[in-house]
Amino acid sequence: MSDLKNAGKYYWHYLKKYWFGFLMTSILIGISTACIVIAPTYLGKAVSELTTYLQQWTDAATRGSASLGSFHKTLWIYLSLYIGDASTLLIASWILARITAFSTGTMRVGMFRKMQRMQVKYFDSHSDGDILARYTSDLDNIFNAMNQALIEIFLSVAQFIGLLIVMFNQNVTMAWVTMASTPVALIVAGFVMKKAGVAVNHQQDDIGNLNGYINEQVTAQKVIITNGLQKDSIKGFLKHNQTVRKSAMSGQIWSGVLNPLMQGMSLLNTAIVIFFGSWFALNGTMSTGAALALVVVFVNYAQQYYQPIMSLTSLYGMIQLAITGARRVDEVRSQPDEIAPKDGKSLDGIKKELQIDDVHFSYLPGKEILHGVSISVHKGEMVALVGPTGSGKTTVMNLLNRFYDVDSGAITIDGVDIRQFDLQKLRKNVGIVLQDPQLFSGTIADNIRYGDPSASMDRVIDAAKQANINEFIMSLPDGYETKVSDEQSVFSAGQKQLMSIARTILTNPQLLILDEATSNVDTVTEANIQAAMDRVIQGRTSFVIAHRLKTILNADKIVVLKDGNIIEQGNHQTLLAEDGFYAGLYKDQMVTN
Repeated sequence: MSDLKNAGKYYWHYLKKYWFGFLMTSILIGISTACIVIAPTYLGKAVSELTTYLQQWTDAATRGSASLGSFHKTLWIYLSLYIGDASTLLIASWILARITAFSTGTMRVGMFRKMQRMQVKYFDSHSDGDILARYTSDLDNIFNAMNQALIEIFLSVAQFIGLLIVMFNQNVTMAWVTMASTPVALIVAGFVMKKAGVAVNHQQDDIGNLNGYINEQVTAQKVIITNGLQKDSIKGFLKHNQTVRKSAMSGQIWSGVLNPLMQGMSLLNTAIVIFFGSWFALNGTMSTGAALALVVVFVNYAQQYYQPIMSLTSLYGMIQLAITGARRVDEVRSQPDEIAPKDGKSLDGIKKELQIDDVHFSYLPGKEILHGVSISVHKGEMVALVGPTGSGKTTVMNLLNRFYDVDSGAITIDGVDIRQFDLQKLRKNVGIVLQDPQLFSGTIADNIRYGDPSASMDRVIDAAKQANINEFIMSLPDGYETKVSDEQSVFSAGQKQLMSIARTILTNPQLLILDEATSNVDTVTEANIQAAMDRVIQGRTSFVIAHRLKTILNADKIVVLKDGNIIEQGNHQTLLAEDGFYAGLYKDQMVTN
């Protein structure tokens, strides 16, 4: 029930602006329904008139006055009603098709925009494949259901209500006979729909997990091949695929069994109507023609009575997928946006200092990562963060850029808590060079310009020169217009990193964060990257995470973290003289190198 409620809220959010289209559709479907439910009465009238004609024609005394005029007129009205039904239904379908196309397009745009506003922790806690499944598979299920099921839902509900009205208007007793099997049908349908709903929910969640696994394996394909893990990869895939197969089969079985059950109930209902209708015809007070007409009309109604229910049940699997899809997509839509002050303060660089003051932080409640970390950095200083894996180095970087907010304590720039700054202006002052640089589809120039789309070509080239990548770019046949894509990248890991540095240089950040920027490259490339880093760091306040300690020997301050605590702090010479944890790390690396 909660899924249905959430799905209703989601659809209402996107469909409410199309109220006029739905109003027109409702009117057209109302006309269509009137045509389709009234038509059987004219069929009964035609049968009655034909019976009267045959009785008159077979009697010599009345043969001369026998006429088919009324029969033909009634028959034409009967055919006109079906033509009216088809034409109004066609127009209503066209209107709903337009609403579906525009609304699902808006849903895609809305979801993509929402993803740009969401907190980083959502992406850290969900696999890329699962997010992609919500954006593709779940939205496709919503589109398919709206495109194919929406008109059926409108039509089925209208026909069902219209049919009840006409049946009770024709004959109350026969109307109740026609409805006699309804309680049994509702109990059966309710049980099956509940089972199908649970199965389809599991199916979509399992598909998200499968997509996440596939995405992970595709991304790591080189590692898999290098280590000969293809069979293990296949085993993992088969395990996920088996889970999806089981949940999908369960969902399809429960969804598929509903329509045959309703068809069986429809046949049973028709048999009941024929039996009681015949009994009334033989034992009632009506004439033969009137009794025969009543039976014909209600046999027709008996078949129509279950038609809306059968239409909905035949689409139930699709509708349930759409409800589940709406639930999964709405989970994204309902995620909180990044927390930003309404009237955030402007930030124009660091004038004096940046302070990390007694910061406590945890990604998950009860599992604190940083335990009272305090670091003071003056403008233009370079601070290096050193420590074993899991010590909290990257967490500090996440907090500086407000990917996450501190649990307690504060991070301030010139005495102002960074949570008080306008979020966009804060991040315009922060440049990040990650361990694994990201390239985007487009040209090399586009990728460097990604940090500042309005940058001129001269600025792009200047940034590339400062990053020591210009010479390589110019050696390519198309230079800065060389196409770059995930499928065919002309860059090595080191060149990608230099390109990332060029992108950062172009943004001219006042606070620079370098996260393991030289960890994945060879010694020669490391020298180029280090030279580029030295150039971009010059005059800027910077934080550097480095496992290779020789890259941070000139840092103004080295902060040693372990298990979320600062255990040492000072410059290279000071820490060596203390002969503590840092000195041990440095000596080990020098011996290794």
